[in-house]
Amino acid sequence: MKLTSQIKPISYLKTHAAEIVRTMGDKQEPLIITQNGEARAVLQDIESYEQTQETMALLKILALGARQIDEGRVVSATNAIQGVRERRRAR
Repeated sequence: MKLTSQIKPISYLKTHAAEIVRTMGDKQEPLIITQNGEARAVLQDIESYEQTQETMALLKILALGARQIDEGRVVSATNAIQGVRERRRAR
């Protein structure tokens, strides 16, 4: 994906907002908005945004798991299964 074609000044956003929103879902490419020549915001269709949020959540879970492994806070599968079975029996 080439972002150079997706960089627009804020004045473009102001004058073409309806068109941008209408085509945003079709392209599924982010639109970078500049102000005074500097990137200030990114517009993204909702489907891509939700996918990004889900990806970030999964990456956070993986990072947490990796940190727990590094800290030695792990239980073997055998012990985990045994613990579940014991809790079931106790009910």
